[in-house]
Amino acid sequence: MIEKPHYLPERLGLLSATAADPFLTEDLLKAVQGHGGVDLAKVVEPLPEDDARWTVEPLRDLVDDAMHQFKGNRTDADGWLAPRLHATLRLSRREAADQRLWNHLALAVAPDYVAFRHPPVPPRGGGAPRINRDRFKGAADRQCFSRLWWLAEMFRNGDDYAPVVAACANQDLIHNALRLDLLDHRPTAQALVRVLERGIAGTGREINGLMAAINTAGATLVYDALAPDELRDPEALRQWIAEAESAPPVPRHDLPTGPDEEPVPEKSVAALTEYFTDLFETAPVRGRVPQT
Repeated sequence: MIEKPHYLPERLGLLSATAADPFLTEDLLKAVQGHGGVDLAKVVEPLPEDDARWTVEPLRDLVDDAMHQFKGNRTDADGWLAPRLHATLRLSRREAADQRLWNHLALAVAPDYVAFRHPPVPPRGGGAPRINRDRFKGAADRQCFSRLWWLAEMFRNGDDYAPVVAACANQDLIHNALRLDLLDHRPTAQALVRVLERGIAGTGREINGLMAAINTAGATLVYDALAPDELRDPEALRQWIAEAESAPPVPRHDLPTGPDEEPVPEKSVAALTEYFTDLFETAPVRGRVPQT
C-alpha cells in the first residue's frame, strides 16, 4: 500500500475535480506509489486562514489511528471514523456539499487511508486491480470521506452519535441510505437504525428489499404526517461550529458530542419503526419464500 504523502499541507483547501485528475495516476490507483504532494499544493484554492477548522493535523491523526486500530477489519473503521470526522470537521451542510474540500482531503492529506479503506479491486471489464477513482473525487455517497461525514450527519440523533455507529455496522444500509432523500427526515433515519438493532432486517438482501419498499411507499405516504420531527434550531449548529477553535481533540474510546440540537421525538421514531416493520413483511426480498 502507498505511504503517507511526503509533503502534508498545514491546512485544508479546495481541489477541483479537473485539477485533481493529473494526480490520479496509475501507480496511485494501483496503490503502488503515491505523489509527493508539492505539485498538488500549487493547484489548491486556499480556505480562510482565520478559521481553525481547516487545520490538517487533527484529521491526519484520526486517519492514522483508524488505520492502526482497524488493520484487521477495514470496514469496521467506518463506524469509528464517521462520528469523529464529523465532530472534528465541523461543517454546515452547505460547506459539506462542496466536493472540492473532500477531493483535497483524499488526495493531499490522506490518500493512504483511501487505499487502506478501499483497496484495489479488479475492474468489471477485467484488468489489473485498481482503487475506484470515485473514492478520491466521486459523488458524496462514494467518496471516501464525504460519505462518512454525511452518514454521521444523517444518522446522529441531536448530539448523540451512537445511531451512526449502529448504522455503519451494515454496509448495505449505508450504501442505500446516502441515495435516499428520505433520510433528510430524521425520524426515518432513526427508525431504520431501530429496525436494524432489533434484527428485523439484517442481511444485505433484507436491507435492500426494505429500502426499496420504504422509497416506494414514500411516494404515496407523507412521513412528516406519520412521524413529525422537531424543527432544528440553527443557532445550535452555528454555536457548535464557532466552538471548533477551542474544542479539544475528539475522544478515541468514547463517542464525541455533536451539536446541541433537540433529539428526534421518540413517539415519531416508534411510529415509523412499527410502520417499517409491517412494511418489511411484504417487502420484495430476493430469495425469501412468501408467507402463505
